Amino acid sequence: MTQRPGESGGPAARPRIAAVDQRTELSEFLRSRRARLRPGDVGLPEHGRRRVPGLRREELAQLAGVSVAYYIRLEQGRGRNVSAAVLDAIADALRLNPAERDHLRHLLRPVSRRSRPADRPQRIRPALQELLDSMEHIPAFVVGRRLDIIGWNRLGCAVFGDFPAMPPERRNMAWQVFLDPATRELYVNWEGKACVLVALLRRQLGRRPDDPALAALIAELADRSEEFRRFWARHDVKDKGFGVKQLNHPLVGPLTLAYESLGVPDDPEQILVTHHAAPGSPSAEALRALAAGPRDAAGPRDAAGPGA
Repeated sequence: MTQRPGESGGPAARPRIAAVDQRTELSEFLRSRRARLRPGDVGLPEHGRRRVPGLRREELAQLAGVSVAYYIRLEQGRGRNVSAAVLDAIADALRLNPAERDHLRHLLRPVSRRSRPADRPQRIRPALQELLDSMEHIPAFVVGRRLDIIGWNRLGCAVFGDFPAMPPERRNMAWQVFLDPATRELYVNWEGKACVLVALLRRQLGRRPDDPALAALIAELADRSEEFRRFWARHDVKDKGFGVKQLNHPLVGPLTLAYESLGVPDDPEQILVTHHAAPGSPSAEALRALAAGPRDAAGPRDAAGPGA
């Protein structure tokens, strides 16, 4: 029987840190998006060597149809009362994807803590936990605010880590990937996974700029991981989606799992993440072995001898 995780304890266990500077976030995000574009990308001619990469401010202002002075104020974080039309024009000029557009909108029009319902410890509904438990051959977990892992099933623990045994503050996807050596070894493309998680955290920061627990998590990761600092400086933004994970499991070896991220209807800050292997594949057989228990999962590798 899967142990019930209860509520997320991460925010309570981390020190409280002041909210981030929203003006700085807006300024650095706009600069980072402008820096990744070249004149040729947007139909402008190249004029000699540039001291810094990317479009000049005046070029971006021209594309967006705003004055250079207005855009400079905006990029300095001093924009106020930006209309929807101007916001869309700037997003178009910067070639922002849907997640980046929404992030820019939150940076320009932040929702204050007073306007949001009071944060309460997140719990998953009993029926959702029953669904998790019923997926005996599907590794699954539920991600809440700040990428905290707030629910799981037995196979999810067998594949991704013993969540019930972890201190609540370590039950977090970003903390695990950057600061837990076993999780680092689990992902074949660790850097790709790490970059995605940083982009997801940046997305959450745009939505919750005054969240001290989120600020504390980001500060801890930045303090303890040079790689996190490097990825964070890119200002990339993503939403959770779908794809394929390549894992190197310590008991069953290589796993290729497709994953889906599914919204939870009664709480938009909860995401159910499921994983499955192609029918009849070696990964499907490995998942069945893990579902049967640690002894059966370890058997095939042990039988092959050391170094297999």
